[in-house]
Amino acid sequence: MKVVFFEEVEGTALVGEVKEVKNGFARNYLLPRGLAGPTTRNNMVRAERLAQADAIRQEKLDGEASPVALAIAGAEMTFQARVGEQGRLFGSITARDIAERLTEIASESVPGATIEHRQVLLAQSLRSLGTEEVRVRLTRNVSAQVSVTVEPDADSVDLSFQEVIAEVDEAEADGATEEAEEAEEAEAVEA
Repeated sequence: MKVVFFEEVEGTALVGEVKEVKNGFARNYLLPRGLAGPTTRNNMVRAERLAQADAIRQEKLDGEASPVALAIAGAEMTFQARVGEQGRLFGSITARDIAERLTEIASESVPGATIEHRQVLLAQSLRSLGTEEVRVRLTRNVSAQVSVTVEPDADSVDLSFQEVIAEVDEAEADGATEEAEEAEEAEAVEA
């Protein structure tokens, strides 16, 4: 079925676009919700007016987002997290964590700037050490790339250092036990 869109449907169409969609999708979802309508003359005129208003609104949003994008573009963030022996994090670094840090960075240049976690395009939470490039989509047309590095925290470093000390102590204890046993054997032989 050919329909004209009155509202943006994520992943399908923008306002004013005419597209061929499956009949069930149109009848069961688009038409009942008023997101689209049949391609009649009146609907086409209505969609064109809506598209012009949406273009003006989008231009305004892009203008507001551009300074924020410039402020965060190329930002390098470092997160410290507790790490296990395999280099895997006990927790994870989420889009919400990245958004909070980006809001702090953006607020320095653009007062009142906020970045929501939905704007951080992170396929899944970061669960391992290393550096990851993350895209932040502020509006449909404005985005920025940031670099996120995950490092082990002080507890993780201390943990591995303490594990080494424990292994050394264990080896020394084993060595002391072996020396004591050898001394006992020597005394038993002399007696």
